[in-house]
Amino acid sequence: MPNASPPLRAAWWRPDIHADRRPLLIGRNRIQARFRRFFEEADFIEVDTAALQVSPGNEAHLHAFSTEALTTDGRASRLHLHTSPEFALKKLLAAGERRIACFAHVYRNRERGPLHHPEFTMLEWYRAGEPYERLMEDSAKLIALAAETAGARSFQFRGRQMDPFAEPERLSVADAFERFAGIDLLASVSRNGETDREQLRAGLLSAGIRTADDDTWTDLFSRVLVEKIEPNLGDGRATILDRYPISEAALARPAPDDPRVAERFELYACGVELANAFGELTDAAEQRLRFEAEMLEKQRVYGETYPLDEEFLSALAIMPEASGIALGFDRLVMLATGATHIEQVMWAPVAETVG
Repeated sequence: MPNASPPLRAAWWRPDIHADRRPLLIGRNRIQARFRRFFEEADFIEVDTAALQVSPGNEAHLHAFSTEALTTDGRASRLHLHTSPEFALKKLLAAGERRIACFAHVYRNRERGPLHHPEFTMLEWYRAGEPYERLMEDSAKLIALAAETAGARSFQFRGRQMDPFAEPERLSVADAFERFAGIDLLASVSRNGETDREQLRAGLLSAGIRTADDDTWTDLFSRVLVEKIEPNLGDGRATILDRYPISEAALARPAPDDPRVAERFELYACGVELANAFGELTDAAEQRLRFEAEMLEKQRVYGETYPLDEEFLSALAIMPEASGIALGFDRLVMLATGATHIEQVMWAPVAETVG
């Protein structure tokens, strides 16, 4: 007799469970509809992108779902479910679009928890010829709009609270390292963007933060960010964490006033990362070098790599200056509706089996 199928982790389709979730899901729909009106009123075109791509993305710590595509005569090629619609959207900018927005289902392996799901909805939008500060303005408006639509006066999550209608704080990564860990981050970054592991490690040891002999500069950077900084962001009001070191911004252009840092910001609310934004890098040769470095790191850590999207690199040669942002739509809906787990705001979550 064959073994029975392993049980579902959560029977979201049971009427009693669905009844509890339904108000949150209706709230999700209302927020999505209002966001669509926001972009339409701002002269954006909503576009749709294919999930299957030659490259799922080329950041070292993003993990894709991959498959084999077969032709009618049996020839095979490797394709991947995208981790972001970014490459396709930038090709549309190269094609001549100026303001585009996209609600995309995206797929990331090795991710599951209260704030993570293997398939989730990303809201991504781009402004050609506009500075990335415009995206900061967009972000603040969307947070307020989500709260207004859901009837929320405040956001609360894991004991933290913030006013979604307050103007976000803009804080540089270097200032955050100094404020929350007492570390001079940029002392370990040279003018050409090279990083000094020993310099940063000394800063961590002085601050009483554990290190390991095999930690890279990026490992040390990430430890401070996760342990000391992120828990303090978006408390009271949203935080725009700005000007990442250039080595931590693979798709962003350098800041015009300091080549050590990039035009990259992340948006936080109640300690939750909501969005990641760039003043977009359009130098194809530099982008290739950064992707190759990311894939070397992926090979070192995980023993695998993903191909580069050569069409994307070709498109960069004619892509206009632009700014772009990716927002975790489900996470924002969670905060606006008071949900405590990402699956509460997904109509049909991906089943997780046990045993």
